[in-house]
Formats: sequence, structure tokens, C-alpha cells
Amino acid sequence: MVSVTHLTTRRLAAVLSFLALVVLTIPGLSSAQDGAALFKTYCSTCHDPADPGAPTRDVLGQMRPEQILQALETGAMRRQAAERSHAQRRSIAEYLTGRALPTRTVDVMPTSAFCDGATDRSAPASRSAWSGWGNAVTNRRFQSAESSGMSAADVPRLTLKWAFGLPRASSAGTQPTVSKGRVYIATAEGDIYVLDAKTGCVHWTMEAEAGIRTALTMEQRDDGGQTVYFGDQSAHVYALDAESGTIRWKVEVDEYPHAAITGAPQLYGERLYVPVSSREESQVGDLRYPCCQFRGSIVALDRETGQQVWKTYMIDRPAKPTVKNSIGTQLFGPSGAAVWNTPTIDSDRNTLYVGTGNNFSPPATDASDAIVAIDLTTGGIRWIHQITANDIWNANCRRPDRDPAVCPDADAPDLDFPGSPIFVDLADGRQLIAAGNKDGMIYALDPDRGGAMLWKQRVAKGGLGGGVFWGAAVDGTNIYGADAYYEASDPGASGGLTAVELTTGRIVWQVPGAGCIDKSPCHPSQKAAVTVLPGVVFSGTIDGRLRAYSTSTGVVIWEYDTAKEFTTINEQRWTGRRRWDVVCKFRLLASRGDPPRECPLGVFARIDILTLWDSQIGRNRITSPGSTPCPAGS
Repeated sequence: MVSVTHLTTRRLAAVLSFLALVVLTIPGLSSAQDGAALFKTYCSTCHDPADPGAPTRDVLGQMRPEQILQALETGAMRRQAAERSHAQRRSIAEYLTGRALPTRTVDVMPTSAFCDGATDRSAPASRSAWSGWGNAVTNRRFQSAESSGMSAADVPRLTLKWAFGLPRASSAGTQPTVSKGRVYIATAEGDIYVLDAKTGCVHWTMEAEAGIRTALTMEQRDDGGQTVYFGDQSAHVYALDAESGTIRWKVEVDEYPHAAITGAPQLYGERLYVPVSSREESQVGDLRYPCCQFRGSIVALDRETGQQVWKTYMIDRPAKPTVKNSIGTQLFGPSGAAVWNTPTIDSDRNTLYVGTGNNFSPPATDASDAIVAIDLTTGGIRWIHQITANDIWNANCRRPDRDPAVCPDADAPDLDFPGSPIFVDLADGRQLIAAGNKDGMIYALDPDRGGAMLWKQRVAKGGLGGGVFWGAAVDGTNIYGADAYYEASDPGASGGLTAVELTTGRIVWQVPGAGCIDKSPCHPSQKAAVTVLPGVVFSGTIDGRLRAYSTSTGVVIWEYDTAKEFTTINEQRWTGRRRWDVVCKFRLLASRGDPPRECPLGVFARIDILTLWDSQIGRNRITSPGSTPCPAGS
């Protein structure tokens, strides 16, 4: 594991022409037979058959051996492969892909990708910005017309402006953050890239200790500088200087080995509120694993120092030994109730809201699959509204040889709240909390009556991997929820988008997904979070189509298929599928991965690319290496 002192900030300069990732090997240490045995022993329980979010054996076989090795060495499988030698990792990669690794691989960021000294101040920075997950502490995922610089009439004229390939990345695990003319994007391998919003050139890049799935949250400091906050998959929280990438502080908020941070930290006042999640439930396919002891939590940190102010667990007691499974492995409980989403702030009530996930092991608890209200000052839980009780799910539940001691109910629904609750001010002066769930419902709760139900509305087919997944968006009149469910027997029937009236819960309009037409492979389910600006709501499909809908009718007014090859400004050729989008001045930014199968944010995507569309037709449709940068004000 990389120590704090070994974290590197790579500044933009011509001297970085020699920056490369070099992997040296000793010939003869790998063999296909060794790889087969290693895969069967250490990997097959999660990949053959595949756990939720994990690629199947066939999908792994379609990857390049370099991608498998990177995932094992520095990427999403780093923890799982920590006890395997480099030679063993190479054997697994070569066995899965049927191809030999070169004795030396080089990954170079060309000098042409870096901004020169004049780029930083060539023109006044745009006022357009998007910070963190929801673009505000209320997590509405709304961008005003003034901030976006874009009207509904502009959207049909959006064209590609530039594309940037993320080196070394198996997945772009985050959505872009935009501030002062810069775009901040991170990868599942732990690399952060800070790009110029006009040209796509790189200002600086930094490597974190572990992979990154959180959005990056910006703060404007009193000294005129900015701080960017994020978390990694080893439960570290970072505060960086946004101008240079220098680390201001870094802390670990949870020492449990499988703890991670998936939702973006939320900044409010003098504190940074951090959600803690875990994929420990995915380890349980192996009966040798002593499931489970993780507890989801919210941690409040001092924004200046990173010092912990309070920590509130979603399960009020540590796990204890319970029973043994069929092979004699000691089990533990209760566990789970991970917090996957960015906290939502209610300043009127001095309250924070989060959604939680399922329990990982028995016994069930009352704060799983729930909306939880927490006092901002003390961290005390004010109320809990549980939607699904007794939801104990782990990877063992999907196995044909399910062990009842590990997974008591084969039909456990796994109905998390993956996306953030949204705090809404209604036109009549009332307020409510709205949230989408994997059960396919949107719920509206009353913050003044202990989270009492105001209304609920079905907008999607629910279930494992379905429902309203990474989040809805609100424009003050409606809430917009996308359908993440994938109809395996009829892929063209997957996806869709629904507008629901906030005051009543009435469906205003509902439109089907993009369908298949000539799309192959076809996977039109809409798992990504929705983004809205006045008159337009954006939603994308797993198979790469980004669509813009009229907020009044649901009619598609613009569509762009990202599942094609791009020549990027950093001299790499990539293809990809869209995951997240944010709206900025006359541009729409999308971070995309190409997942080999339906998967959650940041896990096992093949190739990633950051693209930017310009609303001015024909103008700098793609900025190729060596071409003239965009004119000032473009």
C-alpha cells in the first residue's frame, strides 16, 4: 500500500514527457496451468458464476491481459489480490485472456496533453460550475440556466468538442466536477485528472492510495484558493489544494478492512460529512469467509484539519459471533446498512439525511434500507423511516448451494437506497424529502413528522440491480426518475424515464427506454443518476446513449451515442459508455466507462473517456492533437 509520503502530484510541464508506468517481468514464471488453478482457488467464487457487479468468466476473457493485471495490481481487485504475488497475478491475467503479457508495458501521457503556462490565464474563468454529487447540499442535481449558460433550445445543437482518454483506467468511477474553468475527474484506479474545460489539456494529476468512486467536492477558501475533497476505496478522505493538487490533509475514517467511501463527502459550514460503505457482502460467495462485521456510518470531520468530530453508525452495536455455517466457519452479525450516497443537508432543521442499504448478515436491524435523519451538531439519530425490513442479502443468496446460515432467505430483495435523498422546497412553502429506491419506487417523506410518508409512486421495475438506482433529479415542479431494470429476456423493453409531480406524487409523463433498433449489444437500462436544467432532463443508458428529454412532455430532443471510437486530445484511441453527466456553460460533460456487464459505479469497466459537447454546430467538433485551442469564450 502506498504511504502518505509516497502519494505523487504530477505537475504539468514538459519534463513529464518521460512519465510512464513500466512493469518488468521475469520470463518463465507464468503458465496457463498455474493460472487456471489460481483462478479456481481464489477468484471463481465471485466470477464463475459472477456476483452482482463482478464480470463473468466469459467477460474477463474478452479483456486484454494488461487490463486484468492492472485491476489486480492497482485497481478494483487490489484488495482481493493483495496476498497474491506478482507472478501469480500475471498467471491469472494470461489464463483468463489466453494471451501472454509483454515483458515490458509502457503507459505514457504525452507532453501534448499538458497545458502550457499560458493556458491557465488565457481568459477569465467561466462562472459555470458543478460541485460534488448533487451540485448543492440539497442534492437536487439541478443546474440553473444562468449557471449552465444553456437553454432547452441550445441542447439540440450540442456537438462533440473534445474527448480525453483516461490512461491506466479500467473505469472512470466518478462524475466530473467543474470549477473556475477546470474539470476534475477521477478513476477507479485512484488517478485524478484536472483538465482545462475549454481545451481538455491537463493542469495536474495525482494518484491516491486506492481507487476513487466519489465525486469531488469543491470549497472556496477565505484566502482565495479552493480545496477539493474526496474519498477512496480504502476509506481515506483527502483535502487537496485545487490549484496545485498538494495534499492539505488525509485521514482514514474507518479501519475495517472492507470499508470504503462511495458517496461524495458533503461540505456544510465548518464540517465535512462523509458516508462509509462496503462491499463486504460480495465476499460471502466463499463459505470460508467469516461474514460479516462491517457497519455503515456517517463521519463528521473538521474541514480544516480532518479531525473527527463525531461518527454515527447505522447499526448501534458491533457484530458478535452468531452461528457457524455448513463448513464450520464462524459467522457474525448484525452487519451492513452501508451508506452509498452523499448526505443531504436540511439547514432549517439542522439535520442530515442519508439512505442506507441492506443488512449483510443476521440479525436484521431497523436502519437498513431506510432514510435516516441525523443531527448535524451531535450526530444523534433523530428518526428512521425503514422501507424494507428483514432484507439480509449477500453474495451467498445467489448461489444454487445457498447456505441458510449465511443467507436466511433466498429471495432477499437487496433493496438499497443507492442514490441520495433530495431535500425539496415546494412552491406552496412546504418541504419534503424525496428518494428513489431499488424497488422501483420514489418516496416522499415529511421532515416535520419523523419522516412520515407523504406519497409514493412506482416509476421503474424493482429488484437486484433495478429500480431507481444512482439517483433522481428535481427542478422544483417534478422529480425525474430513470428505470435501471434490465429485461434480460427482452432487452429492448429496458429503461425509461418518468416525471412525477412533487406536490401530489402524480405521474406527469412516462416514456419508454431507447430500445434496441440496430444496437448490439443492447443494454438500454438507465442506471446513471439523472441531471436536470430548466426545460431539459438528461439521462444515459448502460450501452452508451446519452439522451435529453423535454421536462414538459418527455419527448427526446437530443441523443448522442457514445459507444464508438474517439481520437482523444491526449493521443489515445478509446471507446466508452456514458455513466454520469453534469451541465456547464454551453457544454455538457460526461464521464463514461465501457462495462463488460451491468455493474455499479466504478467496477470493471474496460475503457474510459471524458468527452465534452459544444452547443455551436460545426465549431471545433473534435480537438485533435496539435489543433488550435478553442477561442476565448467558446
